Amino acid sequence: MTLAERLRASLAANDHSPVLLPGDSVAQYDAGAPAPAAVLVAITDRPEPGVILTQRTDTLRRHAGQVAFPGGRIDPDDEDAAAAALREAEEEIALPRDAVELIGPADRYLTVTGFDVTPVIGVIAPDLAYRPNEAEVADVFEVPLGFILDPANQVRASAEWQGRTRSYYEINWRNRRIWGATAAMIVNLSRRLRWVA
Repeated sequence: MTLAERLRASLAANDHSPVLLPGDSVAQYDAGAPAPAAVLVAITDRPEPGVILTQRTDTLRRHAGQVAFPGGRIDPDDEDAAAAALREAEEEIALPRDAVELIGPADRYLTVTGFDVTPVIGVIAPDLAYRPNEAEVADVFEVPLGFILDPANQVRASAEWQGRTRSYYEINWRNRRIWGATAAMIVNLSRRLRWVA
């Protein structure tokens, strides 16, 4: 079974059965409904698959310095979430759209910053050459899929934010702190896929 076949089978077999992290309620947004967005969960096709993540630049207005999947807002010209995720990955890290074998969407997640994010899973060849968009991306790196999907590496934490105690997950890998919405989407994916490395 190929990696793509295994991912498709895992998504289909575990559809809607696990308890997922819902994100934040729409009622919490002052500016109305959350904005639609998409991210690409690019999984490298190798014996021990990895996931491509980015380190955002420190100069961004939103999510500065954070670890994230390539992605962003869904534009009116985008056909769907997958098209938006592929476009954003191409813009942010020069990942060619035709280099991605789309698997499909995972579970949507509402972020505290006002986005309704659809993670889109895709399989890519290992060791592609990435070219980060210097205005948005400080670094591109790969984390082992088995590591980030292992519940033992998903640590629940809490902090005060805007007068409220907020709970979140974080995953630490080689001095990289993956937390917030990115970690929450990983936790949901872990629960959906029930991945065994």
